[in-house]
Formats: sequence, structure tokens, C-alpha cells
Amino acid sequence: MEPLSTNILVAIAIILIQGSPQTRVSVLPPAGECVRIGSYGNGPSAEPTRDGELWRCGRFQIEAPLPIGYPAPTPPGAIDLKSYPSVRRAEISAKGNPSIGMFSSFFPLFNHIKSREIAMTSPVEMDYRGMLEKNSNQLNDQNGSWTMSFLYRTSDMGPTGADGVINVVDTAPVTVLSIGLNGPYGIKKANEGLTILNTWLKEHPIWHATGDPRTFSYNGPAIRNADKWGEVQLPIELISPVLSPHGPQSTSD
Repeated sequence: MEPLSTNILVAIAIILIQGSPQTRVSVLPPAGECVRIGSYGNGPSAEPTRDGELWRCGRFQIEAPLPIGYPAPTPPGAIDLKSYPSVRRAEISAKGNPSIGMFSSFFPLFNHIKSREIAMTSPVEMDYRGMLEKNSNQLNDQNGSWTMSFLYRTSDMGPTGADGVINVVDTAPVTVLSIGLNGPYGIKKANEGLTILNTWLKEHPIWHATGDPRTFSYNGPAIRNADKWGEVQLPIELISPVLSPHGPQSTSD
């Protein structure tokens, strides 16, 4: 396991010292919405803005539309609480090095959506199952498995089920803690984001991670690494009564 970089250590220190008045969230956002609950480093240099069907944030840009109902992307430097609706997606699952897997899985997924006349969307999602080291909460590609997914813009664009090596599924709605990042995609960058997210969770124990992490990649290989925009996310819940549009309810069940 690589030692933490100086930048990550500084970011953690800022979170611990500064905190944020927005971290005392007691209302879960509805599906498709996000709430800013923290920052790291110097915080976001800009906020995401719509550019037609796309999104921009300073020098960062998403290259394809999000699925209908997805919340706005989290800018680099920010930590958001976000609720995602169900989405239909085409996925490939395997074990081993996920970076190699992303290359080998791209064209089967691309050919799948092309055969169904489905336009490319953002992000490309990577789910990491059973890869976390228990003592560090860092991803280790010697463990578990990964799933790479291309997303349908809407759930009526094609049937679910197997298509060769690809499986098309409808995901469950989920609420996540998300950190916006920039830089090259991969396990190293994902672990940097997880370090900051897990530090935030330790400082806010009313929140509890409920599952494995995932990453969002908004850009393709034509974008230089310094300008790549992504997110690392952990599914979470409040372990105390919270407010909802239907009144107080407990999320600890």
C-alpha cells in the first residue's frame, strides 16, 4: 500500500480543523438532488453549471449527458450528499486489475449500446465489491471483483437481461457520500478519495457507510489527465431519526 501523499494529509487536516456548518444535515435529499456538506484542500474553485445537456465546472467538462434524473456532478474540492434514482445500465463484471479491465471492457460495452442505437452517456461507473482492506478501507485489486457499466439515458431504451458477456440491469436507488476529484482515473486516485471520505465519516458518526465504493469517470482518453473529472462515492445512511417529505423516519433499519 502506497503512503499517503502530502496533499491528502493536508486535505484531511483541513477537514478536521475547519469542519463545515453544512455537515449537520438532518434531511436526506430527494432522488436527483445533492447537498454540499464539506470540502477539502482549498475547496471547489467553481460550481457546476449546465451547458445544454452537459455540465461544466471551470476547466472541467462532462463529455456526454447524464442519465435523466441524475444529480449534478460534484466539483473537485467538494464533498456532497447525493441521492440517485434507479438507472438502467449495461455492465461487465470480473476479477483482477480493474484498470486493465476498463480497457478490455470498453469496446464490448460500446458495441452493445451501438447495437441498440443508444447514445453514449456520462459517467462510466466502476463498482468495487469486496476489494476494501479491513484495516485501512483502501482498495486492493488482489481482493474481490469489479463491475464496469455504461448507463442508459432512460430506462425504456431497451430490455434488461443478458446480451453475450454483458448484463443489463436496473439498479436500486441509493444515497451516497461523494467527493469530486480531478486527475488520472484508477485505484490510486480512488484510494485518495476514500481516505478523505472515511475521515469525514469518522468525524460525523451519525453517518454510516452501508456498502462498497464506486467511481464515476466523466471523461475519455482524449482529455489530458490533469483535466479529467471524476467522483468517488460511498453508499451511506443516517443512523438516527431523520426528516423526510413524509415526516420523521429512522434510517437505521
